[in-house]
Amino acid sequence: MKTCNRDLLVLVKDEHMNEKSMERELEQLNDLLFHFETIESFCTAHEVFDINRHKTLHKRDSIQRIVRQKELKPFFFICNKN
Repeated sequence: MKTCNRDLLVLVKDEHMNEKSMERELEQLNDLLFHFETIESFCTAHEVFDINRHKTLHKRDSIQRIVRQKELKPFFFICNKN
């Protein structure tokens, strides 16, 4: 698995947590994020509002096509469903 370079802010309630257990927690968190941060899960959690055509796009292929564009067209809005 490829390790990604990212900044994570992790708040720990237990102040007596040692360095080794903290590293283990971060590895597990990175592993979870690697599996869940996919384009499929992104498309499941988002929808696109096309104000020009008065439509809401829900299909994965349509959302992928719009998200992968270098620049979002005017009056297209990506909205989280949650």
